[in-house]
Amino acid sequence: MVKILVNDGIHPDGRLLLEEANYFVDEERISQEELASRIGEYDVLIVRSATKVTKAIIDAGKNLKVIARGGVGLDNIDVAHAESKGIMVFNTPKASSRAVAELAIAHLFSLARMLHRSNRELAAGQDFKKLKKAYETGFQIRNKTLGIIGFGRIGQEVAKIALGIGMSVKAHDPFVQEADISILLNDYPDLKYSVRVQTESLDKVYKDSDFITFHIPGVDKPLVTAEDFAKMKAGVFLINTARGGVIDEDALLEALNNGRVAGAGLDVFENEPTPKETLLKHPLVSCTPHIGASTVEAQSYIGMELADKIITFFGDHQ
Repeated sequence: MVKILVNDGIHPDGRLLLEEANYFVDEERISQEELASRIGEYDVLIVRSATKVTKAIIDAGKNLKVIARGGVGLDNIDVAHAESKGIMVFNTPKASSRAVAELAIAHLFSLARMLHRSNRELAAGQDFKKLKKAYETGFQIRNKTLGIIGFGRIGQEVAKIALGIGMSVKAHDPFVQEADISILLNDYPDLKYSVRVQTESLDKVYKDSDFITFHIPGVDKPLVTAEDFAKMKAGVFLINTARGGVIDEDALLEALNNGRVAGAGLDVFENEPTPKETLLKHPLVSCTPHIGASTVEAQSYIGMELADKIITFFGDHQ
């Protein structure tokens, strides 16, 4: 019997599919420190972002045939070492794309209308009329330009929403030259239309965008530094729902304080789960606790995509 360790949880829909395939599914949470001593009894390891699948854990997984990550990216798995051992490694890039894209757009709206700040101050008991006056400077999204850094599945989902609400889109991706973005109005299926977006240089996107959102894998050092802020339009808004560390947080704080950056929407941070308080409490920062893929629908899709891939793997290797 195939034995599967689900170390960071799986949606019941995914677990049901695995159990219907007569696999043993263990959802006991094993600590990072103990995992190497326990992994040897399992054929499959499923993780999210919490568990780090290191060389030591892979070496201890004598029966491991599959390491699967629920979500986008594989930066918490030593993929090269796993593959050198003949272990299949995969993630679920399709399942959560829409959820992450919608969160990025939610931060965009929050920044444009200062929802995060007015919510904090109104709940804290500040004068209603004064706040009403103070937040008359919000602006509409239509005709603003959104720069998308990373134009894969999530970036293209963001583009669909942005184009649908009347924004202009500019994109940068070294691996994507262009993409046809199809926009479908659910109530009017005959009104589907497509917009072809050609990617541009990073400097061009920085220069022309009112908002910039990042959808790239984890990086060893920040992609966005003080030098990059200087290339951006003064008063730009930044959104990061990708990975902590993509933006240099110290440089971001300085840019927020000197007005170079007008606001930031952050779902990911350098020091999770204890981000800098100076960021969390900054009045120009809209923040969420790494919930990009955390919708009911996305969790179900992730679980089912994981199950489908695992079942297909063992079906092909019988």
